[in-house]
Amino acid sequence: MSDIREEASAGTPGAGPVGDGEAVKAAGPSAGRLQRFAAWLDAIDPGTHRRIKGLRLVTAYGIAAMMGALPAISAGLHGGASLSSLAGGFALWASVSEARIKRGESSRDLLLLCAAAVLGAAMMIALAPLLGGVGQHGAELTLVTGAFLVGFLKRFGVLGSGIGSQIYIGQLLAYGAGLGVADLPMVCIAGLIAIGASIVPRVLSGPAEHPVIAAATDAAPALGPLRSPPELIMGLQAAIAALIIVMLDDFVGLEEAAWAITACTYVIGNSSARTMERVWRRILGTLIGVPLGIACLPLATEAPMLLWSAAALAMIIYAMALPNRYDIACGAYAFTLIVTLAITGEHSLLLFLSRIWETLIGGALGLGVALILLPLRERTANG
Repeated sequence: MSDIREEASAGTPGAGPVGDGEAVKAAGPSAGRLQRFAAWLDAIDPGTHRRIKGLRLVTAYGIAAMMGALPAISAGLHGGASLSSLAGGFALWASVSEARIKRGESSRDLLLLCAAAVLGAAMMIALAPLLGGVGQHGAELTLVTGAFLVGFLKRFGVLGSGIGSQIYIGQLLAYGAGLGVADLPMVCIAGLIAIGASIVPRVLSGPAEHPVIAAATDAAPALGPLRSPPELIMGLQAAIAALIIVMLDDFVGLEEAAWAITACTYVIGNSSARTMERVWRRILGTLIGVPLGIACLPLATEAPMLLWSAAALAMIIYAMALPNRYDIACGAYAFTLIVTLAITGEHSLLLFLSRIWETLIGGALGLGVALILLPLRERTANG
């Protein structure tokens, strides 16, 4: 999920006739503030297609979660209680990662992305017991493999980037649900549900979607140690930071080590400067989103449907803001995470607040590795 910047010509100094600037000055400071607010809003909501994307991913999640909750499907399945959340998670994040223009290509990618999530869950189920013999945290060590793939598979373009992310998401969801070997049939059914639930909204949205094309600053190759492929270095940076978090959890104990691992995985950029920017934006968004979610906790018992609606709106904002404003996207997701945990019965304030310090730990370690151990620098015009 790349953090892409686009400069809008509207509202940019010098973009219009000379008279426009003089008119703004004559109108006073209120007009200037209004213009700045409009530019800020444009950065969050770059176009109707992003709103459609947000509605689509919420719809995909809702369809998958409802189908997974049907007794006719979940009855008799080992781990059937997790089917709804697993299918919803697969469909949601596949819809986030998909970025094609044509419906046929989008449907193909969504199928592959959901399959990648199933693969990730199966990896967690298979590897966690094996890696448990290496240390006390076999599940967290499995997440280290996913963290590496998130960075390394960016080498294979948009689809490769999405597959790496989906493998990690599958691992994370299986880790959170505590799945075992007996749950593998349920995981496969969750994948099948997610495929249908994510493809149908994409087909219906049709040509109204125009995925954001990565800006040159995102696509430009960086230089790593010994001229290694930048994607390999990005994968190693995420994996090393994740491994440090696992060791830290072993020594001092973390409330939710997986949250810190996720933070260090997704803040890694294609240069040290890019990583620093993403760390700052992720921390800032989390510092805003978590308190907002905590402030809404009374609604979890008084008006859960209202809180579900707020979570859905937050995810739409997430999709709208993600290309241009990574900080707002992270804040929207942090809010969604807190309120959905509350709705599903979690009421530990310590756990909710740990989202903040786990993000700080993960971001700081990701940045430290990016700056010290394996620094990437942007390629200059002279190569």
